[in-house]
Amino acid sequence: MSGTMRNLSLFAGVAMLFVLTGVFQSWNLSLNILNLALLSAIMAIGVNIQWGYAGLFSAGIVGSVALGGLGVALISGKPAAGAWAAGTPRIAAALAFAAVAIALAVWMQRKLPKGTSRSLATILFLVVAFFIYRGLLDPAVLAVEANNSAQAGHIGGLGLNSLWAWPVGAALAAAAAWVIGKVALGLREDYLAIATLGIGEIIIAVLRNEDWLARGVKNLIDLPRPWPVPYEISLQADPDFVGRVTAAGLDPVATSAITVKLIYAALFTLVLLTLVWLCERALNSPWGRMVRAIRDNEIAAGAMGKHVKFRHLQIFIIGSAVVGLAGAMMTSLDGQLTPTSYTPLRFTFLIWVMVIVGGSGNNWGAILGGVLIGWLYLAVEFLGPQMMGYITAGLPSGELKTRLAESAAHMRLLTLGAIMLVVLRFAPRGLIPEK
Repeated sequence: MSGTMRNLSLFAGVAMLFVLTGVFQSWNLSLNILNLALLSAIMAIGVNIQWGYAGLFSAGIVGSVALGGLGVALISGKPAAGAWAAGTPRIAAALAFAAVAIALAVWMQRKLPKGTSRSLATILFLVVAFFIYRGLLDPAVLAVEANNSAQAGHIGGLGLNSLWAWPVGAALAAAAAWVIGKVALGLREDYLAIATLGIGEIIIAVLRNEDWLARGVKNLIDLPRPWPVPYEISLQADPDFVGRVTAAGLDPVATSAITVKLIYAALFTLVLLTLVWLCERALNSPWGRMVRAIRDNEIAAGAMGKHVKFRHLQIFIIGSAVVGLAGAMMTSLDGQLTPTSYTPLRFTFLIWVMVIVGGSGNNWGAILGGVLIGWLYLAVEFLGPQMMGYITAGLPSGELKTRLAESAAHMRLLTLGAIMLVVLRFAPRGLIPEK
């Protein structure tokens, strides 16, 4: 079987999983899993850009996902009445002052002569700037968080359509990646992983604890859907929609939910295919050959005049922006920002499993891994208890049967581990390896 036919067969097999889910469970569930799997595939493309193209191992993927969600909260969230008067401009001024202070500190490090005097001057400047920054920020934060804290207590959003928020989410992730890259990309691979893991956790901690930003653990709900996705209740109130559905012998409530999910799926597929087209053109261009040459042998590429550190930073930013875009799309799909849902297991480890299983360095492999592992991760949630029920059906009631039934919740991790081990054993380069 040729490589193209084999790849098509793999995608057809994954598509059959969603069809079987729709037939034997429900189409509503199948489409819900599909939408989340498509978003996971976009995240896998972002990680594949970093690792497959340039060999950069990032363990802080969850931070980029969270920043993408924050972009939706800031752009699409409802304006918080009274937040502007309470202290939003002062918060913005404090953050701008912090950015200027950091830039001046960097300038001092570059311009002042090396030695103890430069280090002492920079430290003294940063200490003074820190106290000024806190003096500007703290009163404004307290005022904003005290503003209708039961329903608001944050700076609010602009109330724009979520489509405008998606590129903003990508830009926030890219900006954070620039800062992280400037600090961490000079480190060895294992230290880079540790640094990105820590910075990703810092981003999540800020989202959870800074209520003024997006309400923290109180969660931000009622985020608007992107155009042109309607609400189910609007479809159910549309006489034309109800008439067509009723004439076809379908339930308007169930059909409205499926219609909304189909529109989401079409929107996500369009973004995914656009990204793949761009990534394929980039990978097969002189730029793509250059970054792969840097990945394979940095010393040789540097000897040929290639700016290795700059290209690493460029790739790191692009990959993080793609992950941030997927994070923004996921928040729009959920309609809420819940910082507690951003866990490394779901948004770092699982994305890496997708890239490894699909095939590192191959965009289509990343998509296959994203959709396959995305289906598996969510399907085991309902298949696990069913399978355990069949296994324990012949056992008498007692402690053993109870413990086996309770262990079904852990089958998700067991299944993922088993799948990854099997793929690494029989296809160490992934299901669709790099060409």
